[in-house]
Amino acid sequence: MLASVKVRKAKVCRVASCGTEFVPQRLGQAVCSPACAIKDAPVNRDKAHKALAEIGRKEIKVRKEKLKSRGEFVQDAEKAVRDYRRTYELSVGSGCISCGKGQAEIQAAQGWKTGGCFDGGHFLGKGARPELRMVPENIWLQCKGCNAGSFKYARKGLTVSQGFRAGLIDRIGLEAVETLEADHEPRKHTIDDLKAIAADYRAKTRELQRAQA
Repeated sequence: MLASVKVRKAKVCRVASCGTEFVPQRLGQAVCSPACAIKDAPVNRDKAHKALAEIGRKEIKVRKEKLKSRGEFVQDAEKAVRDYRRTYELSVGSGCISCGKGQAEIQAAQGWKTGGCFDGGHFLGKGARPELRMVPENIWLQCKGCNAGSFKYARKGLTVSQGFRAGLIDRIGLEAVETLEADHEPRKHTIDDLKAIAADYRAKTRELQRAQA
């Protein structure tokens, strides 16, 4: 029994200015003639350089990840959650949870600050309560002045932390605040958990930013 011979299909020359239809004589042939191959060479070279550069970037990223400490993965995940909470709170028009001032007033007073005038601030500090450092309900929009502990913008008669608690009670109610304060559940994240948290919250932040664009 004779083996069937595979018939090559005609294709269009890859060189845009040519457009000739031809039947490839070898696997992977994309141009119709040596003349078009000469024209196509710089394009292929640029593509090859870009592909190699991309491979290089990925390899560097992998090597950097291998050198990271667990603490650095924790910082990455925490930053991703903070960035999301900050972006979300700004998107719904929230003001500073501590001093109660609105976004426009804060912009007018603190808009000159490096990195903008808003942070994602922890209600229960991550130093004393590390188990809550990545809990979204513990992170709220703060102006940079309040997040730095400045009394300049504090609510009248209250410290910054007292103002934070008062603002949070207004926002979510006393029962929810007391539940958060009573939460001492350990969060023992693996490095894979931390990577997943960072990736998830970065994706949520990008989605919010696309919706606002």
